[in-house]
Amino acid sequence: MAGEKVNLSDCEWKLMNRLWEQPMTIMELTNRFREETGWSKNTVITMLSRLEGKGAVRCEREDRAKRYYPVLRQKDAARQETENFLGKVYGGSLGLMMSAMVENRRLTEADVAELSAILEKAGGGAK
Repeated sequence: MAGEKVNLSDCEWKLMNRLWEQPMTIMELTNRFREETGWSKNTVITMLSRLEGKGAVRCEREDRAKRYYPVLRQKDAARQETENFLGKVYGGSLGLMMSAMVENRRLTEADVAELSAILEKAGGGAK
């Protein structure tokens, strides 16, 4: 799954976040989401079917239930979502995004240290 582009909707992110915690059956997912979102069993089945079609999940039959497992790694999904956001909102410019972020919020010493460490790791050599 690494390297493949899979775009997730907000609802699919909710399901994937649960599956990244632990594989679940349709009923387990329905019970988790019924109160939070009002999703019915049919809604959960439809979304799982879409995620299967995208190659993001797979299922295995256990007795009379199917248990769903994530195929798409959370790290890969987050990276893809970040790239999509950066391209859509900032035309792909990381510098423009960082500039917009620091204009709206004062950076703490910890923020600056974290960003410096990231740039050092990336070979940027922030000083």
